[in-house]
Amino acid sequence: MKGIIKTGFLLFVMLVLLAGIKTYAQQDPMYTQFMDNLLVVNPGYAGARDTGNFLLVSRNQWVSVADAPVTNSFSYNTRFKEQNFGLGFSVMYDKIGPQKQTGVYFDYSYFLKVSDNFKLGLGLKGGVSFYRAALTELITIDPDPIYTQDIYKNFLPNIGVGGYLYSDKVYFGLSIPKLIENTITREDYQTNYVNKEEIHVYLVGGYNFDFNSDFQMKNNAMFRYVKNAPISVQATALAGFRERFWLGGMVRFGDAFGIVAQFQATQRILIGYSYDITTSELNVFSNGTHEIMFSYDLNIFR
Repeated sequence: MKGIIKTGFLLFVMLVLLAGIKTYAQQDPMYTQFMDNLLVVNPGYAGARDTGNFLLVSRNQWVSVADAPVTNSFSYNTRFKEQNFGLGFSVMYDKIGPQKQTGVYFDYSYFLKVSDNFKLGLGLKGGVSFYRAALTELITIDPDPIYTQDIYKNFLPNIGVGGYLYSDKVYFGLSIPKLIENTITREDYQTNYVNKEEIHVYLVGGYNFDFNSDFQMKNNAMFRYVKNAPISVQATALAGFRERFWLGGMVRFGDAFGIVAQFQATQRILIGYSYDITTSELNVFSNGTHEIMFSYDLNIFR
């Protein structure tokens, strides 16, 4: 069984590398340390760690570029072992130029025992997003009535699904966090819509290597597919010392590469930082992307 899993993960990584050759850019929002923030994209992950966990992530993308994306998320998930299910919730804030979107989502997962080592979490996600385009804050050369009123869409409900297969060493996940393609319209103008929530499909995988008690390695990869957009592929590798200090690199094919550092401050607290360097045309204007992650394990329901 272990040999099959290792072979499967190696094939998965090879597929990531091969697919990455023809990819270009990743759509927002995105996270460099996605492996610790899987709840926001996969409801099957809720409760998979067998302990309650708070996670706070703040990401400032393309520093020095005016109105560049800013993404913040806060989440909590926990496992109810006796009932064999997990619960979670997440709050996300994403700002790109005049566009601001806040989402509140809740997750439910039910766990099946696949083998002695593997479990499968089947999850459902549901929630609502709030959208605003602050057009009145834009500076225009000539007065235009279209910019005299902001766009508000205060109720964009959505649902999602996900599966998360995992053991102590390896994991695979497939999810669609939003199944409804909500449209954002302006009633005062004859337009079909001004924005649309596109369906995102996520495929993730990871494998942890324990060489000995002093040295470890964590490898992770993510595919993201969005209709009418290039496939986004990202991979990370972190080398660990005594499961306390972690340092490694990240590549987002055709878009960016960077460094990732994490510190297990206590048994419950994990702190992470990443710095991305843009490889696209924006690298002339950008001073990189900063991402800070704070994780705290706490069981508040048991």
